[in-house]
Amino acid sequence: MVCSEDICTEDRISDGAPVERGWVALKLEGPFPFSMTGVLASFVEPLAAAQIPIFAISTFDTDYVLIKRTNLEQAVSALGAAGHEKLGEEAG
Repeated sequence: MVCSEDICTEDRISDGAPVERGWVALKLEGPFPFSMTGVLASFVEPLAAAQIPIFAISTFDTDYVLIKRTNLEQAVSALGAAGHEKLGEEAG
């Protein structure tokens, strides 16, 4: 299960359930038509080159890439160098 740390508080997690905290989600601004190829690849390739582990989630109209918060600055730098732009931040 993937959920916000604000929602998945310790009291809401089953005993013994594996939990890994410290992730942030980067949203690829969509929607992207199904005929468009390489969108996610163009985003994760610079992260792979920078040795940044990712967890990708795709939906019907956009993609999310989760990275560890400790890698955020390095990821933003690698993505900027590859031509990606930071559009803003969502609250929560």
